[in-house]
Amino acid sequence: MENKPDHRPPAPSAVADCWDQIGVLGGDRSCPELERFGHCRNCPTYTAAGTKLLDRPLPAGYREEWTRRFAEAKADAAAGKESVLIFRVGHDWLALPTPVFQEVAERRPIHSLPHQRNAAVLGLANVRGELLVCVSLARLLGLPVAEKTEGRPACARLLVAGWHGQRTAFPVDEISGITRFQPPEIRPLPARGVRPGAALMRGVLAAADRPAGVLDAEMFFSLVNGCFV
Repeated sequence: MENKPDHRPPAPSAVADCWDQIGVLGGDRSCPELERFGHCRNCPTYTAAGTKLLDRPLPAGYREEWTRRFAEAKADAAAGKESVLIFRVGHDWLALPTPVFQEVAERRPIHSLPHQRNAAVLGLANVRGELLVCVSLARLLGLPVAEKTEGRPACARLLVAGWHGQRTAFPVDEISGITRFQPPEIRPLPARGVRPGAALMRGVLAAADRPAGVLDAEMFFSLVNGCFV
C-alpha cells in the first residue's frame, strides 16, 4: 500500500518560513509541494504558520494599552470647519456647501419646456427616472455664457442639488472636488470691479491654487426658486 504524504499541519516547532526559502514568496521555488498546491498560500504549512501567528499569546500590556487608547476622548480636528464642492461654469470657479448636493451625474440631454420665459431655466433632464428642472448657472448669475462647441467635454457633469425638499440640476463644465476650510479663510471680494453674481457670494476661497467664489446657499436657492414663479 502506497504511503500518502501527510499534509496535516506540522507541530509549532516544525513551522518555518519555508515560503521564503524554497517557496514562491521570496524563495527559489524548489519546494516539491508546489506541483500539488500551486502556491504557498494553498499549502497547509503556510496556513499553519498563519494560525500560529494569530493564536500566539498577547504581549504583556497589549490589552491594557489598546483599552486605554480606545477610551481616550478623540479631539475633533475638523471642529468649526465647513466643506464646499468647487466647480467651474465657463471660466468661473464657484463653490456651494457640500450638504446641498445629492448626486454628481453624467451630462445628458435636456429637453426644453414650452412657454418657459425665464432664460435661466434650460428644461428637464431625466436623472434615474426622475425629471429634474435644469438651471443655467451662467444665466442665473450673469456669468459669460460659454460658446457652444461640438460634443461635450469629458469633464462636464450635472450636479443634482436639494434645498428644502426641492431638487434641481445644474450643468457644470468641470468639478474640482470637495474642500474643507475654516470660515475666516474666506476672503472678501475684490473692491475693484463688480464680479458677476457678487451679491450672492460670501467671498472668495483660495483652494487648489484657484480662487472660487463661495455662494451663499440661502440666497442662491432663493434666486433659483424665483425662476419657477
